[in-house]
Formats: sequence, C-alpha cells, structure tokens
Amino acid sequence: MKSGSRLAIYHPPGRIGLKANPFGKDVANLQLYRALATHGGFSRVDLLSNLPVADADVTADLFPDGRPPCQVAGGSVLSTEAAAEGGVLFRGQPELDALAWLRRKATGDRGYSLVGLIHTLAPPAMRQMIASALTAPVQPWDAVICTSPSVRDAVSRMFDGWGDFLGERYGGEARPRPQLPVIPLGVHAQEIRDKADRPGARARVRSDLGVEGDEVLVVWIGRLSFFEKAFPQPMFRAVEEAGRLTGRRMHFALAGWFPGGETDRARYEQAAAAYAPSVQVDFQDGNDPEVVADLWAAGDIFLSLVDNIQETFGITPIEAMAAGLPVVASDWDGYRFTVRDRSEGFLIPTLGGPPGGLGEALAARHAIGLDSYQAFVGAVAQHTAVHVGRAAEAIAELTRNPDLRRRMGAAGRARARETFDWPVVVRQLTGLFEELAALRAATPAGPRTHRLHPLGGDPFADFAGFATHDLGLERRLRLRPGAGTSDLARSAGVELDGAFRMWRAPPEDAARIVELLSQAGELGVRDILLAFPLERRRAIQMSLVWLAKIGVLDWLPPVA
Repeated sequence: MKSGSRLAIYHPPGRIGLKANPFGKDVANLQLYRALATHGGFSRVDLLSNLPVADADVTADLFPDGRPPCQVAGGSVLSTEAAAEGGVLFRGQPELDALAWLRRKATGDRGYSLVGLIHTLAPPAMRQMIASALTAPVQPWDAVICTSPSVRDAVSRMFDGWGDFLGERYGGEARPRPQLPVIPLGVHAQEIRDKADRPGARARVRSDLGVEGDEVLVVWIGRLSFFEKAFPQPMFRAVEEAGRLTGRRMHFALAGWFPGGETDRARYEQAAAAYAPSVQVDFQDGNDPEVVADLWAAGDIFLSLVDNIQETFGITPIEAMAAGLPVVASDWDGYRFTVRDRSEGFLIPTLGGPPGGLGEALAARHAIGLDSYQAFVGAVAQHTAVHVGRAAEAIAELTRNPDLRRRMGAAGRARARETFDWPVVVRQLTGLFEELAALRAATPAGPRTHRLHPLGGDPFADFAGFATHDLGLERRLRLRPGAGTSDLARSAGVELDGAFRMWRAPPEDAARIVELLSQAGELGVRDILLAFPLERRRAIQMSLVWLAKIGVLDWLPPVA
C-alpha cells in the first residue's frame, strides 16, 4: 500500500473502546486497528460504522494519548467514498455478504476489495456467515484472512462442501470465492518485553505470591471459561505431577475473568483442590493491565492447554514469548502455528473425540435450539483430551533446567519480534491489499444481472404489488380541495407526523411543493423533481408520498 493512501475500516458498533470483561477478538481488533494506523503508511484511516461516531471519539478510542500518527475519522458504512478511494474496506470479522451487495449497488463489484478476518470458526452461525460468500457477489479480489494454516484448511473444506452442495442443488459452475491468505495477529513485542524486564516487579510479585528461592511460577493468562476456552483440570494435574517429578513446590497463577462470576470461581477452586492439592494456586484479575504486566515479570513458564474449538489462534502464547517465557501449549490449531515444539516451548499432543457419533447429535441439538452455543462447544471441549503426562514432563523439564527456560525464552522473544511484531504483520496486510488491487485491476468487468440483493434490495420494489399504484415519474399530482400550507403548519405540531422525517425533504421543500401545485393546479412527478437540485430529488419523492399520506396531495393516473 503506497504511503499517503487512505484505509477504510468497518466496525459496526462504532465506538471501539473496550468494555469490562472484553473478549479476545475485541482486544485483538483494537490493537489491529491501531497498528494499521501506526505502521500502515496511511495518511487517513476512516472508521465506518452503522451509527457514525464523531472524529474526536474515534481518535480517543484508538489513541487515548491524543497523538494519532495519521488523520483519523468516523463515518457511515453506507458512504463508500473512503473504500473506493483507498481500494479496500477492511473489517475485523469474516462476514462479507452485506458489504458485497452494498459495493455492487454503489460502485460495482470492481470498486474496491473487501477483506475480513476470522477470529473463530466454532459457532455454526459464524460458519453460515462465512459461507454466505459463495452466494453473494464476493469476488476473487476479496479475501478472508485466516490467522493460521489450520483455520485456512478448515475454511477451505467448508467452502468445498458448501460449494458441492450448491452445485448438486442448482447445477452450474463453481462461483468465485474469496482468497484465504494466512496472516497472524500481532503483538507489541518491545512493549511486552519492557514490562517483563523489571527485576523489582519480579521480586515484589513473587514475594506476594510466596514464591521462594528457585521455586517455579507457572502462569496462565486468558478468560477463565471452561466452556469457551479450556477446562482447567489437565493444567492443574500437570502442574501437580510436575511438582512430584521434580520434588519442588509449584506455584500456578491464573489471570483472567470468570464469565459465570463467583459460581465459576468456585468450580475452578474445587478443581484446583482436587487435582493440584500441593500447588499454590492463585486467581488474578486479568482485566487489570498492571496485574498482567507483573505476571509477565514474575513468571517462569507459560501454560495454556486449550481444548476448545472456539480458539483458532491464541494471542497469549505470543505475548508470553515476547515476555521471554517458555511456552507449554496444547498442540491445537493456531498454537502449533505460533509455537514451535522444543524451540520456543513444548507442544502437548491432543486427542479429539470420535467423528460420526454423538458429535452429530451435539450439532443437531444446537442447530434446533435445544442447546446453547456455550453448551455445544463446552461439550466438545469436555470430550477433547490434552496429554496430561506429556504436559507434566514438559513443565518438569523446564522446572529442573533454568538454562533451558532461558534458551526457549530467548528463542520466543526473537520469534515474537521477527514474525509477530505489529510492524511485521501490518506489512503482510498492506502487501495483501496491494495484491488484491492488482488482481482487481487485471480482471475484466463481468455481467452484473442483479444490482440489488434479490432477498431485500428495495421494499418499495419488492412489495410493489401490495399497493394499488406507485409513484412513477409520470404520475400526476394535485392539491386536494382546501389543502395548502396551513396543513403543513398543523402537521408540525403532530408528533406522529414527525416520525422517520430523516427520509424526506425538510419542511421548506414541502412548502415549495405545495406552492408549485397551487400555481400549476396539476403536475407530473418528473416536473416537480426538476424544480429541485439533483441531490435533493430522492428526498422530494419521499415527501410527495408523505404529503399524500396526510391528505395534502391527491394522485391521478399517468398521462398516456
């Protein structure tokens, strides 16, 4: 992407500041948007939303220090100017269906590229959103970013299966699908390193937690959700067994937040007592950035035995690597893409449940609403195993060998800096934008039979047969007997008359319409529209129908 260009980002909620107990995708998107604005070489970043946010609020959310590296503005996604000028509309979610139809209506399919990002594949509703790309005007110059090869392979299989079904159902050739590039999420490597390299903080936190001498502190950072992140029993047991293998007292600090509040905390405490009775287990507030920074400084080993299909990438192992901690992680989707076994840490084997059995029943129960999404993914996770023995051996090996911890920690820092630092990741993103632009420019324009979405493009067209007549350009209009500007004055005091006024012209234009008809007696819609500037004519048409609605205008058959 050339320096000085413009980038449009679609973020439907508008404000992007983090709320209490944020989800990982929200934290990742906020950091990603900041990184694109900081390292992308753009002169302007437009944050488009369903309800436009003031420029000052967008700046405050992205750059609380008040020093944005480029111009930052808010806007409506219905305005495609920013995307057309910059050549791309980026969003931190994978659904491109509605955006593709909006593009077709506003600029045509070749107006710009659409780029989405997958944070999770587990929800069936999310899979349907992604798969809708095959039935929408999504093009080969669009892309859905996969954060790991595992995600890409799963999405490719999903597209293949859905495409085969569509061909079986309707026949015809395979339709275009978006590119599926693999680009990871990133971290601020130096910032995390600085937080970790604080000897004073390390000594203070270890003292507070009762970690003495050469005792080892194992750290988990992430949401404390057994149904959407990881069941903790394998981790508790692995740390306990590592203590027995080494003859050392072990400490395990888990920083996060409990979706189920105190009920979930009690469940975790019960599991810790049962599976790690000799381990000092502490639960910390993972929403407090100072607590997290202190654990990066105090920790010796990072442990994350994720077992949930909701997890597709996992940013915390990369943060741990940037902090210089060796990582013990489950051999699971994105984790195996970020952590290299026996280089930056250890990958622990996992065992999935049997295909074709009760898994089909789990999916069917969720599909018809018998089970919630949380119950669906939680049941899958409960029947996915992580090798406890291998995890215990890895933790024990690292516990016994400080030099190995230092070597793996140093390797992790180098990998975080060289592969996952935000400037490195942003270069991959802007390179993708350039590749898609070149493909778009090299592809000749094709047929475009449907400008609007056939299932919901224009209600006045979709339901035209409901009304007796429509307001075509040749429709004739006149004032009803006795009607005039006094009706407009009365309407101004009726609250119901003011409903949805944003869709029609202002009161002075309505008065002008009444004046034109009082002078001419009868006019065609086309003649009335020609009396107003081009940019106001659509609103004038809506006002004509509304004036008829409140009994000011009458309509006549078109002139033959």
